[in-house]
Amino acid sequence: MMTEGNDVYLRPMTEADTNLIVAWRNADFVRKNFIYQRPFTRQGHLNWIETMVKPGKVVQFMICVREDRPIGSVYLRDIDVIHRKAEYGIFIGEEWALSKGYGTQAAKLMIRYAFDELKLHKLMLRVLAGNDRAKRSYEKAGFVQEAYLKDDVYLEGGYRDVILMALFNPEE
Repeated sequence: MMTEGNDVYLRPMTEADTNLIVAWRNADFVRKNFIYQRPFTRQGHLNWIETMVKPGKVVQFMICVREDRPIGSVYLRDIDVIHRKAEYGIFIGEEWALSKGYGTQAAKLMIRYAFDELKLHKLMLRVLAGNDRAKRSYEKAGFVQEAYLKDDVYLEGGYRDVILMALFNPEE
């Protein structure tokens, strides 16, 4: 399955993408924006594929620009088929690709996939307060703030606030 937008397209993530994903997730500019900030390992990612992706608990794609040049990844996790919802996540792993609109385009493609293919009703996400670039990108894709969780996570020696955002299937 490949989903195409104006400047980016999504293709399924494979085990061959593991080294790239691990390098990206360990890059400071990526890692600092994640709630899970511990070092990412090759074995941990392969375990993610075996226990989450293969059983269908997660759908993960690579975000690519021209001729299969990967720049990041987008995923749906905790897919709940009974309540028809999932948690959305994304990261741009190539620093040169930040602030070019690629994340917003990838989000719109994944949203369309979630609603049209998976028939989900709701997508939600968590973003660390202060990550304004990501929050703006999510808003451009249609997400709205549902909650502001004060001192929700403990990172780097202090508590951080988390913003919950959501988007509902407009066809329902």
